[in-house]
Amino acid sequence: MSNTVVCQNPSCPNGNPPSRLECPTCNKLGVKGSFFCGQECFKSGWAGIPAIHTLVSGNAEDGTYNPFPNYSFTGPIRPVYPLSKTRLVPDHIPRPDYAADGKPVAEARRAGQPPRLLTPEEQDKMRRSCRLAREVLDLAASHVRPGITTDELDEIVHNATIERNAYPSPLNYRNFPKSVCTSVNEVICHGIPDQRKLRDGDIVNIDVSLYFEGYHADLNATYPVGEIDEDSKKLIRTARSCLDESIKICKPGALFRDIGKVIEPIARANGCATVRTYTGHGINDLFHCSPNVPHYAKNKAVGTMKPGMVFTIEPMINFGSNWDEVHWPDNWTATTVDGKRSAQFEETLLITETGVEILTAGKPFELS
Repeated sequence: MSNTVVCQNPSCPNGNPPSRLECPTCNKLGVKGSFFCGQECFKSGWAGIPAIHTLVSGNAEDGTYNPFPNYSFTGPIRPVYPLSKTRLVPDHIPRPDYAADGKPVAEARRAGQPPRLLTPEEQDKMRRSCRLAREVLDLAASHVRPGITTDELDEIVHNATIERNAYPSPLNYRNFPKSVCTSVNEVICHGIPDQRKLRDGDIVNIDVSLYFEGYHADLNATYPVGEIDEDSKKLIRTARSCLDESIKICKPGALFRDIGKVIEPIARANGCATVRTYTGHGINDLFHCSPNVPHYAKNKAVGTMKPGMVFTIEPMINFGSNWDEVHWPDNWTATTVDGKRSAQFEETLLITETGVEILTAGKPFELS
């Protein structure tokens, strides 16, 4: 039996005689069908080969690559590495306890304790921190356009934060590598900014948190990239409505478990599902603490709202009927299980003597 392999170039100029060489990269990657009869034949058949190399290896000619080429992604979004270097925070800016080693020790010490009631002085510090966070989010949102990378958005957020003498709360929190979370299309939350360029028709959630004068602020919003389809518009409007309507019930004496009772019917009525894995949370001198604020009905959250409590509401709304999520191998990025899109909005709230104050309030939401 002969071991001779004829030239496998479908447009071979020599009539596909016995091959004399094989593409070395294809050989390394285990790609079959890359034998050629000579250099000229190889050059004539080269046009489609780089695309095959990229597809198989996850590497692109510009040096970017998919770090998880064997992972079964649920939708079209792929990570685009390498990540940029860790951005620096000037030494004069105060840091939370986890900034150096990634471990939120104070959160662990106070786990299980009831929600703190902030003093008037502490409430004023929360107002200042939240006002700065709103400024940073609005600035980042103004740069959303096709062609910008999520890493560039991270740089904008990072620089705007340190310019305000604040620390970007996500940076090194439990070893998160960036200063903001950017979640595109089917990514529910905790997307890591990378080299992927936003495309016309995408939606992107930008989740900004910062630490100023010893207090954290936290808010996010979902934005269209260029022109988006009607389903994506409906999803974004539904997510915003879920948040707005749930805020309306917040006041002294209201039950935390009733927030989900408001949110889930709105989501369902619009053909969407409410993510159950992630919740709103208390926030003050700690990034995450009690109370726990579920966004779905029939939850078992404990406690009533009292003046001086500060917490977030941040419903994550999936298009379709599936509320579940799966994680990429980076252990941060959470996506829908069916690849459908997800949207989210978040505000930080203070319970007052007479009702609720939206500490992170911005301009009224509009989507054309």
